[in-house]
Amino acid sequence: MKKQIRICDKKIEYTLKVSRRAKRIRLAIYCDASFVVTAPFAMPYNIIEKFIVKKSKWVIGKIDFFKKINKLNKKKRVRIIGDRADFLKYKNQAQEFVKEKINRFNKFYNFSFNRINIKNQKTRWGSCSKKGNLNFNYKIIFLKNNVADYLIVHELCHLAEFNHSYRFWNLVAKTIPDYLKNNKDLKDNYLLS
Repeated sequence: MKKQIRICDKKIEYTLKVSRRAKRIRLAIYCDASFVVTAPFAMPYNIIEKFIVKKSKWVIGKIDFFKKINKLNKKKRVRIIGDRADFLKYKNQAQEFVKEKINRFNKFYNFSFNRINIKNQKTRWGSCSKKGNLNFNYKIIFLKNNVADYLIVHELCHLAEFNHSYRFWNLVAKTIPDYLKNNKDLKDNYLLS
């Protein structure tokens, strides 16, 4: 349940989780700056609040730290926004773009696959199914070319290694030797929406 507490002259919102398995109070601040308090089932609320107040310096410090990091990240990240109309507008272009890249990289790998699907997803850039279908977000066409290449090869290599093992990354490195840089670029600089 959502709760509020005033500490260090700040009104702080947190989620209180009560657990029968918890033996003590646990405070957690996550990277999105959300604050979660887990407490034993029968613990009185005033004891929980006293514990939060006791740890107030740590709580405020962590929340401020993550808020600052998130603010910096938002400044440099590109949010790629699109709706159904955009998907329909760019779907064919994305299909051709992806097909051309798969054909180019697969001359090296020579993997067999089933279908190439272009999707409109909120959280995924691409995937590979057990049936051998390669799926890509239509927004791939808005990425830098080297990042798009990395994404294509990443999913292509899952046809041979359906995991993220050492063997998988060795396969990726054969055509994208700087895959670590491209993976970081994708995670650090692009947000789907």
